Amino acid sequence: MTKPKLFIARKLRDVVEARAARDYEVILNPEDRLFSREALIATCRAVDAVLPCHSERFDAGVIAELGPRLKIIANHSVGTDHVDLAAAKAAGIVVTNTPDVLSDATAEIAMLCMLGAARRGAEGDAMIRAGKWDFWSPAFMVGRQVTGKRFGVLGMGRVGQVTADRARGFGMEVHYHNRRRLPDHLEKGAVFHDTLEGLLAVSDVLSLHCPSTPQNAGIINAVTLAQLPQRAILVNTARGGLVDEAALVAALTSGQLFAAGLDVFQTEPGGNPALAALPNVFLLPHIGSATEETRDAMGFRALDNLDAFFAGAEPGDRVA
Repeated sequence: MTKPKLFIARKLRDVVEARAARDYEVILNPEDRLFSREALIATCRAVDAVLPCHSERFDAGVIAELGPRLKIIANHSVGTDHVDLAAAKAAGIVVTNTPDVLSDATAEIAMLCMLGAARRGAEGDAMIRAGKWDFWSPAFMVGRQVTGKRFGVLGMGRVGQVTADRARGFGMEVHYHNRRRLPDHLEKGAVFHDTLEGLLAVSDVLSLHCPSTPQNAGIINAVTLAQLPQRAILVNTARGGLVDEAALVAALTSGQLFAAGLDVFQTEPGGNPALAALPNVFLLPHIGSATEETRDAMGFRALDNLDAFFAGAEPGDRVA
């Protein structure tokens, strides 16, 4: 029987590509280049399925040009903001994602961003690398201690819940705002706030874990930043579009915020030079899920969804 033809849009782990090659006629991207819009459309028109990452944009215009052959977009990501789900559904294209498997890795990065920001990790690292560490005193490089502080979670989904667990390990008091309150066994004593304003007011550290939707675009802006406690810390490991970066620069420059720890940006790759110029920002290049274990699990989860679809079953992680 002829194998379905699958386009894997970016370089994945060898074990994932080997499994894909076993079960599908695969088009790989060994150079790991980002396809142009035109090349992405042309390649997808010639296959039955595509396995993309968040770097491939499937907006309504792209989906309208994909043609009748492509049947499924099996994302190698939890977030689906790079796919117009309504347009895909209207075109009869199934869309899946990879939930659950990256929660631990992303929570680890959130803790790294929090600690890097609170304890001035970027400043210290740069100082030593530049050969400028020539002084010490009790007043030198004093940061903020997170133990006992209030940890605010905006978006208490899978990643938010695991991140809250990690924060509890630092003796932090967990608060959260979500579309709906969690049951007791998932809430684990966290304090629910039914408004964003309520959460902001008590968040010594605010960690973002909500999805990037049109409603959430720029949800962290001059108005909401001003509602945080003085010298709070912002952590973003979700999506760059959640934050008005100009407002964040202003809050960090004025001292309204003590620091920020960021793994995501409005412009990726590249980031924001204005944020990179600030000493009180700890920066990472969108590596929240970048562990060997998690990248393997994400690839296998995407392939599981493809296997189910081509076997005539409902993919377990269908979102459209």
